Amino acid sequence: MMTTLVYVIAYLGIVFFLIAVAARFVFWSRMPMHVRWELYPVAHEGGGRAAYGGSYLEETDWWQKPRQVSLLGELKVMVPEILFLVALREHNRKLWTRSFPFHFGLYLVAVTTILLLVGGVAGALLPANIAAGSNRVIGLLVPWLGGAGLVLGIVGAIGLLARRRSRELRDYTAPADYFNLAFFVVAFGVALITFVGYDRDFSLVSAFVANLATFNMAPLGSGTGVLLLMLSVVLLSLLTAYIPTTHMSHFVGKYFAYHSIRWKDEPNLRGGKQEKAIHDLLNQPVSWAAPHIKGDGKKTWLDVATEDQTAEGEQP
Repeated sequence: MMTTLVYVIAYLGIVFFLIAVAARFVFWSRMPMHVRWELYPVAHEGGGRAAYGGSYLEETDWWQKPRQVSLLGELKVMVPEILFLVALREHNRKLWTRSFPFHFGLYLVAVTTILLLVGGVAGALLPANIAAGSNRVIGLLVPWLGGAGLVLGIVGAIGLLARRRSRELRDYTAPADYFNLAFFVVAFGVALITFVGYDRDFSLVSAFVANLATFNMAPLGSGTGVLLLMLSVVLLSLLTAYIPTTHMSHFVGKYFAYHSIRWKDEPNLRGGKQEKAIHDLLNQPVSWAAPHIKGDGKKTWLDVATEDQTAEGEQP
């Protein structure tokens, strides 16, 4: 019964994570259009203009010409940013030295989990000789990637905890921030103890993940190593389900920060979707009572944008 419960918790953690991430994505995708930043270069600008910060607006009669958009240009910016936190390194080196190992450790743990799932599925679906060959390769990679990921994650989380306690950040840190990082330290710590003390070749966790991938809830045996593995699975499953419910789901928001704010430069053409979206937003009522707005809940943003803002007693 205890083993079955651990499998169920693992499944629920994965399902809840996927649903919560999808809900976050839908929420962000339905947010109102953001005001254009007009910041260049835009990574997806084609025609070689991104290299010097140019845009399609340089062309005469640009609205009559097809736009050149480069997915490769976006990837050249996004991949280094995701893997190495380039912007954080440039603007806040102290925080980067703690945040980079933490995030890179998470990536390595995620890659390790994917490899274990692939090995489990391969063992169930592929011929025995092919599955054995792929699992030998996976077996060589998993201990190194998994062990390094756990160590980096713990070191980074402890570093971020210490940084949060520093004078610069202490006043801006909520109790939940400490809890989140401590949760990572505990969950990764138990997994690391299991790996170092009882499962150095990841054979136990490989067997568990293979069962998980093939919906086989068979017990793995008994002993301290198995008990620690079960505890580790429960903690990591709860952590997986918990992440997208907190601000740690910023990986979803970061996608929209780039693609819907920094890089969103679609032209507003007559009769286009941008025109309709802007029209709908301008007709939203304004209740902001600031002196320069004087919203009463009836006036629209179009009224605010077009009315005379000259202060009383001043000449226009």
